[in-house]
Amino acid sequence: MNEDTLSLSTDKSLLDIGLIHAFLHDHAAWAKGISRDTVERAIAGSLCFGAYLGGRQVGFARVVTDMATFGYLCDVFVVPECRGRGYARRLMERVAEEPALGRLRRIVLVTSNAHGVYLPFGFAALEHPERYMELHRPDIYRAG
Repeated sequence: MNEDTLSLSTDKSLLDIGLIHAFLHDHAAWAKGISRDTVERAIAGSLCFGAYLGGRQVGFARVVTDMATFGYLCDVFVVPECRGRGYARRLMERVAEEPALGRLRRIVLVTSNAHGVYLPFGFAALEHPERYMELHRPDIYRAG
């Protein structure tokens, strides 16, 4: 495979769990300090998308879903050295093309600074944010 050609897959056996864990643990504000065990369990219970260059994983996205009505898109990233090449857009195109997700009534996500990545795929601000509630534990991974 060409080193410059991005390939995308939902095959969990191809995922570089070490890379995913390291990125989330060290670089993702939403998952700082997350344990490898937690990452492994999250992957096991989700639909996952890997992005690869020459067999090396460079991106990831995960959808927590019941595969019938609802999904939560999360843990989307491209490693810093590969950003700015359209890989996040390609990764999101693959997520959007996933047949199982096309049947879901609602898919939500949370982002602090990447709105432009998701807008072209139909994501928008909550129509009725007053209806949403959350139980948020931002320091749970630091607690041990």
